Amino acid sequence: MNYAVVNPATGETLAEYPTMTDAEVPAAAAAADAAYRGWLRSSTPAERAAVIRRVAELHRERREELAAIIVREMGKPMSHALGEVDFAADITEYYADNAEAITGDTPIDILGEGTAVIRRSALGPLLGIMPWNFPYYQVARFAAPNIVVGNSIVLKHAPQCPESAAAIEQMYRDAGAPEGVYVNVYASNEQAAQIIADPRIHGVSVTGSERAGSAVAALAGQHLKKVALELGGSDPFILLSTEDMDAVVEGAVEARMDNSGQSCNAPKRFIVIDSLYDEFLEKFTAAMVACKAGDGFEEDSVIGPLSSLAAAERLEGQVATAVAQGATLVAGGTRDGAFYAPTVLTGVTPEMDVYREELFGPAAAVYKVTSEEEAIALANDTAFGLGSYVYTTDEAQAQRVADAIEAGMVYVNCVLADSPELPFGGVKRSGTSREMGLLAADEFVNKKLIRVA
Repeated sequence: MNYAVVNPATGETLAEYPTMTDAEVPAAAAAADAAYRGWLRSSTPAERAAVIRRVAELHRERREELAAIIVREMGKPMSHALGEVDFAADITEYYADNAEAITGDTPIDILGEGTAVIRRSALGPLLGIMPWNFPYYQVARFAAPNIVVGNSIVLKHAPQCPESAAAIEQMYRDAGAPEGVYVNVYASNEQAAQIIADPRIHGVSVTGSERAGSAVAALAGQHLKKVALELGGSDPFILLSTEDMDAVVEGAVEARMDNSGQSCNAPKRFIVIDSLYDEFLEKFTAAMVACKAGDGFEEDSVIGPLSSLAAAERLEGQVATAVAQGATLVAGGTRDGAFYAPTVLTGVTPEMDVYREELFGPAAAVYKVTSEEEAIALANDTAFGLGSYVYTTDEAQAQRVADAIEAGMVYVNCVLADSPELPFGGVKRSGTSREMGLLAADEFVNKKLIRVA
């Protein structure tokens, strides 16, 4: 495993970072453990929050520099990169603002005499294994709440994100976090397995693919470690009624093309009632095709290249297989290096591979249904259960469909509405945990009962 910055727009290798030595593996756990038993245990929530608040400020002060790093690393348009840095700052600041809420006691009304409270305390050093698609945002929503709680962080970033990984660690240092509070490691998969097995590590958080999540969860279970998983998604976008088709299409395309289509909770399956299907498909296809692809540093780029040549080739293969199996290619389906053209498929049936797969890039499948019930059944006919989107003018219908969808999140008549206070996570093969919001701070804590007679 090589840690390197390879600009996907050009294929040029810009920088390489050495993988840690085997001797450095236990040293990382030792540093995190020392910080946990030292400053993190002796500090107050307010003192930890002050460090986290400074990290948020540094995101904003270094905004342009941080954004440029991830344009080089994984190709997203600069406007998206700047937005990600801003969101990471907001998330980090949220946990500084809510330090008391996530560390305070919760009283219990007891049946007998005396008192009882749930007191939240840290578990200890945690390992985070993070993906390449949102290099700052993914780290912020894991590291910030856990450091405020009192856990130390060992962070293994994706091999193609070594420069942003180093930039995050530097911000924690510059914010005054003592050594070991946040430890960046350029670890191989084998070394990551050693870190998980280390008895000083008390939990693991993984954001990534099903395969990665399954492998880490099995290893964490073997060593009786708490694991939090945020994995893939094939989110449905259900359109049942509307008074403004143009606004619906605008939202659908904006959400699908966010991060050049490489977002786990982007809508990927568009399920449209038959009376609106033709109009939606025509306008949606035209808007998808109109999205300009270009180098992330070009101001008018709507989408950039995929994160790597391998990612573009993978998507190309999925679409080609779908067409070979009988799907209709309405638009797109072509690749130029790591750039993949906006693509629309119809006629996808349960017998096709793509029906069960996640399309991670600027590609979408559009389905026609004849009823609310059929839309719900199709939306739920997937192994994933991350997010979902429902568009309807009927408030009662919105509530029925939201209740029936098997997903961790339902957004009604809106897209890209994530916010620091809103929990993020899924069910089924999309994951087992929640990040962001107050729920995120409850993933890796000892909810200790203290009962006084």
